[in-house]
Amino acid sequence: MTSVLWIAILAQIAMGGFDTLFHHELTERLAWRPSQRNELGLHGVRNLAYGVMFLTLGWSAPHGLWATLLIALMTGELVLTLWDFVEEDLTRKLPASERITHTLLTLNYGIILAMLVPVLWSWARLPSALPAANYGVMSWLCAAAALGVVLFGLRDLAAARRSVRLVPAAAAPLASALAATPPSRKSILVTGGTGFVGSRLVEALIAAGHDVTVLTRHRATAAAIPAPVRIVTALDQIAADDRIDAIVNLAGEAISDTPWTRAKRHRIVRSRLSVTRDVLRLIRRLEQKPEVLISGSAIGWYGLRGNERLTEASPGTACFSRRVCVAWERMARRAEAAGVRTLLLRTGLVLDNSGGMLARLLTPFEFGMGGRFGDGRHWMSWIHRDDLVRLIVHGLATPALSGPVNATAPGPVTNRALTAALGKALRRPALIPIPGAPLRLALNAFAEELLLSGQRVYPKAALDSGFTFSFPDIDRALAAIVGDDAGKVLPTPESHAFVGVQVEV
Repeated sequence: MTSVLWIAILAQIAMGGFDTLFHHELTERLAWRPSQRNELGLHGVRNLAYGVMFLTLGWSAPHGLWATLLIALMTGELVLTLWDFVEEDLTRKLPASERITHTLLTLNYGIILAMLVPVLWSWARLPSALPAANYGVMSWLCAAAALGVVLFGLRDLAAARRSVRLVPAAAAPLASALAATPPSRKSILVTGGTGFVGSRLVEALIAAGHDVTVLTRHRATAAAIPAPVRIVTALDQIAADDRIDAIVNLAGEAISDTPWTRAKRHRIVRSRLSVTRDVLRLIRRLEQKPEVLISGSAIGWYGLRGNERLTEASPGTACFSRRVCVAWERMARRAEAAGVRTLLLRTGLVLDNSGGMLARLLTPFEFGMGGRFGDGRHWMSWIHRDDLVRLIVHGLATPALSGPVNATAPGPVTNRALTAALGKALRRPALIPIPGAPLRLALNAFAEELLLSGQRVYPKAALDSGFTFSFPDIDRALAAIVGDDAGKVLPTPESHAFVGVQVEV
């Protein structure tokens, strides 16, 4: 085979690897999206076909029937690719970079076929045999590529089967946790309603029959929200005589997606304070004031506290996370001067397979590459995303609940325990630690505050107000998140008239 052909094969390997890792794993996270079951199945079969092709081309010179079978396999792979393109267009919106990559892969594959099929056709006329061949570095690259695509192919087939078990945890709108009752319709404004937590909350409120208004900077980001919903891009689009019964303020720059550069820190603070300031202006000009404001915060309010058991009454120690939360809460509490009950939601690590820190851990853990951060002794106070939505609903419905409320499960765990539990839920070892020193060197305060230190927080205010967690312990929560039957929760509804929903306890 010519050097030009090997260059084309190498390009196919490189572009395919980029498409799988960047688009399918990091960007789209297809393995944890129940809607992509068929696409995952197609990817699995196609990857296994690629594995056979790479091994055959890299280590043999197929003659006779073997050459004919390889031509048939390559033709079948082309059919699978076209089928996959149709499936992707029907089930999700592809980013531009993925469409470009797919186009290049298809064109390059056509070049490979144009050069390789004539060679294989001439070999097909020879007596059937599968003699070994060695093309040096290219043979070993083909072997490595074959191993990679086979591993991802088997994982994608397993993920396609698992997707059936993920549907109950992902189906709108919190089918296992919130259900509509005879409506006590309320008008609820949600800022950050297209985000990781806000989108789930909006789903539940809409399905329960409420009038929901979502603030978002870009209308396109709200395209996935189920109708009916009102979208505004600025709060001054809400008239003074509009009825707003409650406000849930969750908007703000993501705090854990990128390192804390000076510009990033500024955006984190500014985004939270500017939206909260706009909410306060809205409250002041509304003719009828909202009954309640639930404003976001985080357990970073307490600072880095080691093994101390923390409740809402505990003090804090200085760090960047605390400065952000203190400023955010102080701004939100100004709503109390207008007679609005104000609840400050100090949220811990929110767990779900569709976003947040856990979503970024699932792929390495699924391939047996996961482990603790640093020594793993620091505490991680967490909450299942559906429990967080239920707690917000509970806060809307409970007039006696105000001030700071810890949005964390009653069973905080150390990082070592959480990573071990995740490995157990995925049935994988979790034995590869990430050393603390390189993280501190590369990420500074970001690593210290979010990855290598934490808080041992208890939800005293929530429990005292009568809230009961559906996922109080980490094993049960992770089992539900990864589609294990052990994570299922039996409904025992408790009615809350404010929002016209039933909340499972």
